[in-house]
Amino acid sequence: MLLDLMIKRRSVRKYSDRKIEAEKLELLKKAALLAPTSKNKQGWEFIFIENKDSLEKLSKVKSAGGTMVKDAALAVAIAVKSSDNDVWIEDGSIAASYILLMAEELGLGACWVQIRNRNNDEAGISAAQLTSELLSIPQDMEVLCLISIGYSAQEAKPTNSDNLKYNKIHCEKW
Repeated sequence: MLLDLMIKRRSVRKYSDRKIEAEKLELLKKAALLAPTSKNKQGWEFIFIENKDSLEKLSKVKSAGGTMVKDAALAVAIAVKSSDNDVWIEDGSIAASYILLMAEELGLGACWVQIRNRNNDEAGISAAQLTSELLSIPQDMEVLCLISIGYSAQEAKPTNSDNLKYNKIHCEKW
C-alpha cells in the first residue's frame, strides 16, 4: 500500500558504496517522467549523475546541506523551464516526490537537496548557477533540487503514525 511506503520513507544521508542496478535506474527515470505537470507542459528535465567526480563537485554547490551527494551512487538534478509555467516549482516538486517514493519502493535511500534559493558563499554565487555551470544546464532552465540516491548505510526507523499531528488537519473551516 502507498501509505505504508510513505510511512517507511525517510531522508537518507549516509550511503554504502553499492552501485544502483540498471533496472532500478530505468524505473527511477520512468517515475520521474510519470509525474504530472500543470497544463501537461512537462517543462521539467532530469539529469542522472553517477560520475564520482561530478557527485563530489555537486556536494559543494551550496554552503551547507549537500555533503551527502558525494557518497551517493546517484544524484538526480531537476531543472524546469520557468518561462513555460508559473507553477514550475510545483511541477518539479511533484517529480522529485515521485523519485523519492520510487527510490523507497526499490529499497534505495534518498534525500532532497534544496538548490533553489540557496547560495555558495565561498564562490559568491547561487547554488543554482553553480549547478547549472557544472551540468551544462541551459540558461532558460531553473534548477530546483538534487535528489541524492543510493543504498542506505544505516537503518532508518519508519515514521511513528501515533505521532502524526492531526491537530494540523481542519475540516470545512479553520
